[in-house]
Amino acid sequence: MKSFDDFMPACIEIPPPKPLQPEFVDVVNDALDSLRKELGPVLDSLYLYGSVARGKAQRGKSDLDLTLILTRSLATHEMRSLERVRSDLQDRHPEVSKIDFDIGVLEDVLSPDNLYSWGYWLKHECRCIYGTDLALRFKAFQPSRSIAQAINGDYMQVLGDYVICINAAEGHAEMQRLQKEAARKLLRATNVLRPLSDSYWPVSLADYAEYFSASHPEMAHHVEFFLTHANTPYASSEAFNDKLVFFLAWMKKCELLSTPA
Repeated sequence: MKSFDDFMPACIEIPPPKPLQPEFVDVVNDALDSLRKELGPVLDSLYLYGSVARGKAQRGKSDLDLTLILTRSLATHEMRSLERVRSDLQDRHPEVSKIDFDIGVLEDVLSPDNLYSWGYWLKHECRCIYGTDLALRFKAFQPSRSIAQAINGDYMQVLGDYVICINAAEGHAEMQRLQKEAARKLLRATNVLRPLSDSYWPVSLADYAEYFSASHPEMAHHVEFFLTHANTPYASSEAFNDKLVFFLAWMKKCELLSTPA
């Protein structure tokens, strides 16, 4: 059986993490305490990702994004209880617009089959705040289309589900929240069309939009629409979904054309 070293890509330098912004220390500490209490030894390690992890968050506008690595899968009743923890945290902390949990199981995370998804994710997108930092098991990754596809492989299904949810949204606030989430997912997913030989890797949503537009200027005004809606949604559900469906169809066509026969 191959070891991790047999799968390692070329190394690139990783900058040290910035200190946490003072206005988000309380919510991070509360999340850590709440999750340790709820999950106990099932919680192997906990990570921040997104704008709070990068020290770029805006009070009242940015999400708190957390990756939970568990020693085993949770039963249905345990998932419901964990969702209550997430919801209660969100209610207690208006300094963040939303709290998200991204959950993985240790065995899957450490599988060589998931190197370009979980391995890259922990190494380059996350900062450990509890437990043994699993990112230390991986060498740094060279940016590639293979990694972009591994971490965004579900984007068609996920964004298709968003179309349905946006149509069924109960109230303007829910519709705007869903539009914001869908726009962010789409902007990151555009990286699956990155040039094969390029070594640049976007970080912020604006980076993704600019990088994509440089290669596909004919779609720049479309991606600008989604960049705006990732921060301040304003379109009707019909207008947003029409643009989303069009963009997804265009991306699918580009992926098919770029796939070797």
